[in-house]
Amino acid sequence: MQPMNPSEIYKALSNPVRREMLEWLKEPGRHFCGDGVQVNEHGVCAGGFERCGLSQSTVSAHLACLQRAGLITSERVGQWVYFRRNEETIAAFLKSIHETL
Repeated sequence: MQPMNPSEIYKALSNPVRREMLEWLKEPGRHFCGDGVQVNEHGVCAGGFERCGLSQSTVSAHLACLQRAGLITSERVGQWVYFRRNEETIAAFLKSIHETL
């Protein structure tokens, strides 16, 4: 696991779409049910994020930013890529904020 980079996290969280994606991933069964979206033990299939009404390339850029910040992880299963929250990094970031601010 790479060390937490608060600057990357702040950058990722500065965009409302990325914050919304993180919220959806907090309760994937609630936000991604139906519409043929694959949600399983690996996370949420990348195609599920198209629900935000953005192009696939824009969704990919947002997911990449969240991943660079360490806020989400991805796992390839066959031809599909699944995403889920990285709760360990999120908890460490929140602890850091609490201790420093």
